[in-house]
Amino acid sequence: MQREDCFYFGKVIKTHGIKGEISIRVDADDPEAYRRLEYILMEVNNKLVPYFIESFKILGDKAYVALDGIDSHEQALTFSGKEIFLPLDLLPELNENQFYYHEVPGYLIIDEVAGLIGELTQVLEYPNQALFQLFKGDKEILIPIQDEIIKKVDKPNKTIYIRAPEGLIDLYLNS
Repeated sequence: MQREDCFYFGKVIKTHGIKGEISIRVDADDPEAYRRLEYILMEVNNKLVPYFIESFKILGDKAYVALDGIDSHEQALTFSGKEIFLPLDLLPELNENQFYYHEVPGYLIIDEVAGLIGELTQVLEYPNQALFQLFKGDKEILIPIQDEIIKKVDKPNKTIYIRAPEGLIDLYLNS
């Protein structure tokens, strides 16, 4: 399995107990949706390797995981700091106006006032805010990803309709 066929699920933050369990910080809106995972993927020598799960307990945004064949603290310690991935087909279904960040680059962004702004280049994720990044000519435009701004997501036509805060787009275009 290739990394582009997967999504980031979380990171091993430490070992848990003395029997080889690991503690994962889960990066998901609803960690409970993954309660029945059969395996996780971790990168080893630039390849994603599956590790099968013996037990998986969720508490908030953390998961306590026992992996098949890992039965000592020393073995589990080798996983500390490793990123965890899952195949894209394990992502939960979203309603029509929701999207995953990896699926929207290339979408057109249309503002209720300014009209067609441009094609979404990427989603920039910052600690306090995620932003759409797009360019109109040589001008970069950053638009906050907020429910109040996003009015409609048209997935079949790869278009996102927004109402940008007053003056935001002009601020970028006239600077």
